[in-house]
Amino acid sequence: MIGGVRIDHPLGLLGHSDGDVVLHAICDAVLGAMGLGDIGQHFPDTDERYHGIAGSELVRHVVALMREQGWTVVNVDVNVCAERPRLAAHRPAMRMRIAELLTADISAVSVKAKTNEGLDAVGRGEAIAATAVVLLESRPI
Repeated sequence: MIGGVRIDHPLGLLGHSDGDVVLHAICDAVLGAMGLGDIGQHFPDTDERYHGIAGSELVRHVVALMREQGWTVVNVDVNVCAERPRLAAHRPAMRMRIAELLTADISAVSVKAKTNEGLDAVGRGEAIAATAVVLLESRPI
């Protein structure tokens, strides 16, 4: 799972949850924008309740917390760095799924895919990295 989309590939992602680096990065960005720490504080890998959990479920929890705190998503920008699988063809589906999870308009969701040109673990195809930046707006509760 990458960006909430199942992508067939001979290699998979390793993680305590489903390993969806894109959705995890979005959780971190939203939690950080609210000043509420990071994904590891809210969903520790020492807690068996989160073993194998879908990244989409983590996002749902974070969005519920966001709404309780009186915030709404203005936009989100995600950068995925991976040698493989190639992600360009999957970007529209990722944008749609992320928009759905964040209850945001698809025009407010950007997903970019880059390679690392053979450098480091990402460049050797041993890892995938993702970063996300989110703009939240305070809304009346």
